[in-house]
Amino acid sequence: MATKSKKSSPILESPILELKNVSKIYHLGNQTIKALDKINLTINQGDFISIVGSSGSGKSTFLQIASMLAEPTSGTTLLKSKDVTHYNEPERARLRNKEIGFIFQQFNLLPRSTALENVALPLIYANVDEKERLSKSKEVLKLVGLGDRLYNRPNQLSGGQQQRVAIARALVNEPSIVFADEPTGNLDSKTGDEIKKILKKLHQQGKTILMVTHEEELADIAEKTICLKDGKIIQTRACNDQK
Repeated sequence: MATKSKKSSPILESPILELKNVSKIYHLGNQTIKALDKINLTINQGDFISIVGSSGSGKSTFLQIASMLAEPTSGTTLLKSKDVTHYNEPERARLRNKEIGFIFQQFNLLPRSTALENVALPLIYANVDEKERLSKSKEVLKLVGLGDRLYNRPNQLSGGQQQRVAIARALVNEPSIVFADEPTGNLDSKTGDEIKKILKKLHQQGKTILMVTHEEELADIAEKTICLKDGKIIQTRACNDQK
């Protein structure tokens, strides 16, 4: 007797990061500033989301809260379904080193260290042995096209190459989510286009990316754009099809 073929189960989206009613309030003298106002957002495995908004909209504060650099005034932050809202700074630092990669506008490379040494730095904090550190760091530098620049220091690299080193450093610990803060902000348009291609390639490889930018053209390489105004999400839209 013929057996019936089983239907494949639908692939369920897996939340990496969840913000629930998250607010951040600052007090400056008699003035109260609500930098974030009851933000609700879920980021799933493999998402590529851009956060946009004018100056003072809350983008920077959002990035700090979402990446565990700061604690919200109220609300809940979940990383892989675990409540990490009230972790103290040492706990958040360990969490960032294990689960989060950062790409900064200013690159933030150690000037006296080689590209290889800069990339290996997160692995030192993670107590990875030297042989494995060097192997992993070389691998990700090759991934971003810098296999021939392993021993160059930042002042021997172009701006675009320095940003590639920063991207490699963000990836070396195999983080659950990569945060990019204005990743092309200090680059000329041609070099910026190269970084965009790398980000799109990383997304195609399944990386989860949350990117803050004021550049609409850069925001459009993401799957989805979220617009902030006065600390609130005012608009969410799907971006154009990737090319």
